[in-house]
Amino acid sequence: MNPREIIAQAWAITLKERQLRQWGFVSALLETLLNTKLLIYQTWFLISYIEGNPIGFFADVEWLSARLSFGWVAAIVSFFLVLIFIEWIFPHFAKGAIVGLAAKSYKNEEVKGGLVLAVYNFFPLFAIHEFFFIGSISMVITLSSIILRYAPEMAPFGIGLLILFFIFSNILRFFYIMSEEAVVIRKLGIGQAMKSSFKLVISYLGHVVFLLILGFLISLRIFANVVMIFLLPAIVIGVVFLFASFLPLTVAIIIGAVLGLIILGFASYLFAYIEVFRQNVWTITYLELSKLKELDVIES
Repeated sequence: MNPREIIAQAWAITLKERQLRQWGFVSALLETLLNTKLLIYQTWFLISYIEGNPIGFFADVEWLSARLSFGWVAAIVSFFLVLIFIEWIFPHFAKGAIVGLAAKSYKNEEVKGGLVLAVYNFFPLFAIHEFFFIGSISMVITLSSIILRYAPEMAPFGIGLLILFFIFSNILRFFYIMSEEAVVIRKLGIGQAMKSSFKLVISYLGHVVFLLILGFLISLRIFANVVMIFLLPAIVIGVVFLFASFLPLTVAIIIGAVLGLIILGFASYLFAYIEVFRQNVWTITYLELSKLKELDVIES
């Protein structure tokens, strides 16, 4: 199967399998919530840093403590800590279900057992994901923020080093891109899965690079096709800011919150399609390449 056929089959499975999209939607929703909180917090820090008075790491707790009783502060902080934990854990949890269900669909098996796939593959997938934790932009931003807060004199060297680690981690991630599939489909251990992925990638490097580029371009096209969905909410938000000048603040906040949830839902729906499609590409690629004879084996 050539790369174009893999892309077409991956998109067909994305459209066909509702269970995959459901897992992808919840995962995308929680990940978007986590990234949104990070963006708001780091924007607050950036503004304070530019003004010459950078906030501390627990500035949000201090802000709440100055305005609310201890009980309310404890309840709010506990709620957000639990929410952040769920947002951090669930995408790892969902990945096993998405890979396994996509493989079943491609092999024309009954598409069920998502929860079992998620539970039994969680720990090895979590270990693989966290092995490349420094390859996340959000992690680099967070660590850079900590350096700027508490060791500003080391910021040029520290942030530069983080960027180098980020690049190196993503290069490694490329070679281990099919480790997740090896864990879920073949039930390989973490080391064996990473070794299997590395061997497949260097054996069929041109094939993998072409898929990577093609999948990226198609993802951009999907994004461009649905970007119009976000124009209407954006216009409505602008109207809300206008209404806030003559409506009660509480009403304006409620309207903004409702519109924010609508935008979040649309964004998560879009990201679910893109993420499930991307994952389907590598699931099918792994299944197809695994059928081929290993290039270093001359005679079995």
